[in-house]
Amino acid sequence: MASVYKINKGVNQPVVFKGLKAQYIWWLGGGLVTLLLLFAILYIIGVNMYVCLLIILVLGTLLFKKVYSMSRKYGEYGLMKKIAKRRIPKVIKTRSRTVYMKRSYK
Repeated sequence: MASVYKINKGVNQPVVFKGLKAQYIWWLGGGLVTLLLLFAILYIIGVNMYVCLLIILVLGTLLFKKVYSMSRKYGEYGLMKKIAKRRIPKVIKTRSRTVYMKRSYK
């Protein structure tokens, strides 16, 4: 039996999957791949399997909570807007009046 998931809600609507919006789907997928690699590395270097599972479960729970909270808080484009807003300078300083003197008013 194959499972069928509904991914798109319609034309010109954001991609939503199980409550995650837009880029947060990629964040969660990348985090899960990272956790899988971390588990493999811990297991290969000889850490007890139950300790590995405990570490991965705790980190996985934190990952899911953080990604879902960011998706709920910022929405589809909010996180990108927040990052872009931090790059806007708070003050523009000029040490010369020539910038303003070259203006011509008509």
